[in-house]
Amino acid sequence: MLMEKKTDIVICLGSSCFSRGNRKSLPVISAYLKEKKLEEQVFFHGHRCFGRCEKGPIIKIEEEEKEHVQPESIRDTLEKIFGR
Repeated sequence: MLMEKKTDIVICLGSSCFSRGNRKSLPVISAYLKEKKLEEQVFFHGHRCFGRCEKGPIIKIEEEEKEHVQPESIRDTLEKIFGR
C-alpha cells in the first residue's frame, strides 16, 4: 500500500513564540484543519523552540518558516497553501 506524504506543519511552542501569539494560533490551526477535513493529510505538531525568538511567533509549513505569525492572519496563510 502506497502512503501519501502528509503536509508538515510545525508550530513553535517556545515560551516567547507561545506567549506572543502561537498560544492563540494553535486552536485556530486545529479548527481550520478540522473544518476543511485536512486532519488526515496534515501532520500538525509542536516544536520546543526554533532558536529565532526575535522573529517569532514562528510556524513552519514544510520547509518554509513563517515569521511574525499572528492568529488573525494564520487562516489566510493556510488558505493560500490548501486553497480550499
